[in-house]
Amino acid sequence: MSTRTCVILDIGGVLEITPETGWVGRWEERLRLPPGAVSARMRDVWRAGSVGSIDEQEVHAQTAARLGLDGPRTEAFMADLWEEYLGTPNSELIDYVRGLRGRCGLGILSNSFVGARERETTLYHFDELVEQIVYSHEIGIEKPDLRAFEAASAGLGARPENCLFIDDAAANIEAARAAGMQAHLFEDNARTIARIAAHLDAGIIRP
Repeated sequence: MSTRTCVILDIGGVLEITPETGWVGRWEERLRLPPGAVSARMRDVWRAGSVGSIDEQEVHAQTAARLGLDGPRTEAFMADLWEEYLGTPNSELIDYVRGLRGRCGLGILSNSFVGARERETTLYHFDELVEQIVYSHEIGIEKPDLRAFEAASAGLGARPENCLFIDDAAANIEAARAAGMQAHLFEDNARTIARIAAHLDAGIIRP
């Protein structure tokens, strides 16, 4: 492992702004289902999609079967899912990270869903922003499992202690530190950019 300094970022809630759109509740009203019914019926499908044990075609088939949807309504349901999932780009932070290329190793570690890479590459070109993207649906492991963080640092050829991980979930920050990384809880762009700058200027800043 090299001593290169690296920055690894989450996607949803960090590189993407992803407020809840209320789409599930609207579908429950449309289908005359009680609140929570969609999540209850689809929970194991969402889980399978997040670790890549099911493909998109099967997700669509299970959605249709479990919610009683025909083809066009299944497509509409999935379109609403992806609208919330993809959100909008956090352009300020993305532009800052783009300016770091050549100064440090750059990676992404994201809990994801089958189909995310294709859509995010098309919309946001994250594959051009960083050297490596580690998606949970491709490695079969989700944060906060320590193996996810190990995969991210190893893929960049870096020691965990030289990596700064940025995420908006406290549990993932704690796990990153347990895996030996430095970590910063994303709350806003200004503090996050300042933390990344300090990490790069000093080489290694302890959490």
